[in-house]
Amino acid sequence: MTGFSAQWLNLREPADQRSRNRNLERALAKHFDGWRPLTIVDLGCGTGANLRAMAPLLGPEQHWTLVDRDQALLDAAAQRLRSWADGADTKDGQLALFKGAKRINVELRRADLSGDLDAALGPNTNLVTASALFDLASAVFITGLARAVAARQSAFYTVLSYDGDQRWTPEHAADAAMLEAFHTHQRRDKGLGLAAGPDAPDALSEAFSAAGYRVSEGDSAWRLGSGDASLIAELARSFAEAAAETGLVDASIIAAWRALSRSGAIVGHTDTLALPSHQGARC
Repeated sequence: MTGFSAQWLNLREPADQRSRNRNLERALAKHFDGWRPLTIVDLGCGTGANLRAMAPLLGPEQHWTLVDRDQALLDAAAQRLRSWADGADTKDGQLALFKGAKRINVELRRADLSGDLDAALGPNTNLVTASALFDLASAVFITGLARAVAARQSAFYTVLSYDGDQRWTPEHAADAAMLEAFHTHQRRDKGLGLAAGPDAPDALSEAFSAAGYRVSEGDSAWRLGSGDASLIAELARSFAEAAAETGLVDASIIAAWRALSRSGAIVGHTDTLALPSHQGARC
C-alpha cells in the first residue's frame, strides 16, 4: 500500500472527525449495545484516529487490533493514543488504555493487506473497520474482504471513502480537466490492485450485499472553509501533483490552477455500515 505521513493524517483528522455520518454512528452503537467484550480490527490504522473517533460509541470493554504496514505509523499511533487516553499502561506487549469508564486494549500489528488478509483479520473479530482506505483498493480486493468478513460473521464499518465529488472555491476553468486527471491517477495500483477510486462506495455496497449483509450508506463529505486553510492548501497541492503525474493536463494550465488561492473545498465521501442479516447481540 502507498503510505501516508503522520503529518498528513494529523492535518486531516479534525475534518475527518466532524464529517463522519452521525446516523451511521448511531446505528453502529445500537447494533453493539450490550456487547462486552467487543473485538475490533482496524485496517490501515494510520495514527489511530479511527479508534479515537469510535471508542466513545462502543461498550466499556474494547479489544482493538490496529493493522498497518508502516511501522512508523504504528509507533505514531501508540504515542497519540497514550496522549489521548486518561491513563495508559503496557501489558503483555499491548497497550492498556483508560478513557472515561472504558477500558481499551490495543494490539499494534504490522501487516501488508495485500499479502495475508486472513492473518490481518484474525479468527474472531466482532467488527472490521477502516477509514479512508478502500478508494485505494481494487474491486477485487474489496470483494475478497467482504467474503473474509462474512466468513467470520463480523460487522463491517468504514468511513470516508472518496466518492468522486470534488469542488473548489473559487472555481477555475480547469477544474473538470484536473478532476478527470486526478481520477485517472487515483485508479492506479496503490498496492491492492487497480484502485476503485471514486467507485469504492459502490464496490463496497455491492460486495457486502452479495455476501448477504444489510448495507447502509451515509454522506461524510468534507466541507472545508475558513478554518481549514492549511488542509485546503495541502489538498490542492497534492491534487495538482497527482494530475500532473498523469500528463493529461498541460503544465501551464496546472501552474495557473495552483496559483489560485482557495478559500473552500468540498470533497465527497461515503460511510458504509454492513451488518450480517442474522446476528444477535452478545454479552
